[in-house]
Amino acid sequence: MTRVRWEEMSWLNPPAAERRDGDVLEVVTGPETDFWRTTAYGFRHDNGHFLGAPFLGEASIEVTFRATFTHAFEHAGLMLYSTPDTWIKAGVELSDGELFASAVVTLGRSDWAVSPLQELSPQTAVTIRASRSGDAVTIRYGLGGAQARQLLRVAYLPPEVPLRAGLLCCSPTSEGLVVRFEPIVVGPCDARLHSKLMLV
Repeated sequence: MTRVRWEEMSWLNPPAAERRDGDVLEVVTGPETDFWRTTAYGFRHDNGHFLGAPFLGEASIEVTFRATFTHAFEHAGLMLYSTPDTWIKAGVELSDGELFASAVVTLGRSDWAVSPLQELSPQTAVTIRASRSGDAVTIRYGLGGAQARQLLRVAYLPPEVPLRAGLLCCSPTSEGLVVRFEPIVVGPCDARLHSKLMLV
């Protein structure tokens, strides 16, 4: 895996604040920020904070972060972004008072999938991994420094769609979520979908 320097990435919708603490990037969200397309809620939001770089061919990306989620629908993690109507975001989200591993896939309209998480402390590192191969993006996660081995979702994404990839954070009903992101790493795509040894 290769580290992506913060200087190689650019913002779509810069946050309220950001600062460097060594290799860690601390980001503070602005008010009522989100990405969503129509489904169930009827609204379209495109003002979430996304820091990305070109994501070429078949590859993987891992984003590791820490945060304290206190307001409804706050979330942080990674994003694969092509256009306002074509993107994937995955990470941790606070919904109905509980924390979930969360993935939203948007191809014209958004859909949302979640998996319950144990309670996270602000010190718990969360790693989200997305691997693009052919027409699929496989999303996994790991907690507390564990490798991202827990399968969250396999999503369709047209293989010809160009992408940028990087970190994401949003606060749809609030502002001021503080997220500390460790350096982002990229590498080859997963060799197989189901092998337990694929990330070793």
